[in-house]
Amino acid sequence: MISGKAKVCGIMAYPVEHSFSPLMHNFYAGELGLDFAYVPFKVPEDRVEDAIKGAYALNIAGMNITVPHKQRVIPYLKDLDPAARAIGAVNTLVRVEGGYKGYNTDAPGLWRAMEEAEMTVKGRDCLLIGAGGAAKAAAYVLGSQGAASVTILNRSEGRARELAGEMNRCFGREFMNPLALGDYQKLPDRQWLAVQTTSVGMHPDTGHALVEDKAFYRKISCAVDIVYTPARTRFMALVEEAGGRAFGGLDMLIYQGIQAFELWNPGLRVPSESVEKVRQLMRKELEQ
Repeated sequence: MISGKAKVCGIMAYPVEHSFSPLMHNFYAGELGLDFAYVPFKVPEDRVEDAIKGAYALNIAGMNITVPHKQRVIPYLKDLDPAARAIGAVNTLVRVEGGYKGYNTDAPGLWRAMEEAEMTVKGRDCLLIGAGGAAKAAAYVLGSQGAASVTILNRSEGRARELAGEMNRCFGREFMNPLALGDYQKLPDRQWLAVQTTSVGMHPDTGHALVEDKAFYRKISCAVDIVYTPARTRFMALVEEAGGRAFGGLDMLIYQGIQAFELWNPGLRVPSESVEKVRQLMRKELEQ
């Protein structure tokens, strides 16, 4: 039951209708018996500052931020978590005195999903596919978890070089290197750990992967694709057909959401049974 004392949170995006976040967060609140409501906010790109000020005036306790606002919100925040500052993107706001503090829960969400899949990063040679916003969070995970090397494979080598430079400065070591997509054959024959961060293969255009060459996939021993719809992407299928292990992005989506929910409700932990219920619920939604 929602009362006049309810804690209200939401998601700010444009468009927002596709979001699974209201389903997840309202489910967790129901499972834990909280007086809590989570709603979608459709905010055009030119109204971000108004939306942040309005949310604070309305006593909104927190918000998720997604495309296309993850960078745009930063100038209007009161404070920024160090990881969000390093990644250069925010996906969660927590109300503080005088405004909001920005966090990035994509990185810990990805890492938790990788841990669940028993992926070891420390000392590994890693392949990061893509150099956009999602790739920054993945690069931060790989760096913070002690990857021996990270090769950033991207259509634009310039973008890959820029990301590699940012992360090398962030971690104080030269371990990330750019590689143009067209030069993927130059990758040494190693057992790479790969993270696919582009939208290639996402519903409805599910029949494609950024690289189709099967020889490329024989170099990958394990991989995660952050795309969660479809549940098994073309990239995942190619990794598995070449003998590797592959995992989709649903768990990352779930765990980044849990991280945000727990930031808004300090001291609470979403139980594992609730996580599994949400996983099954979302799989059903994705199948429709």
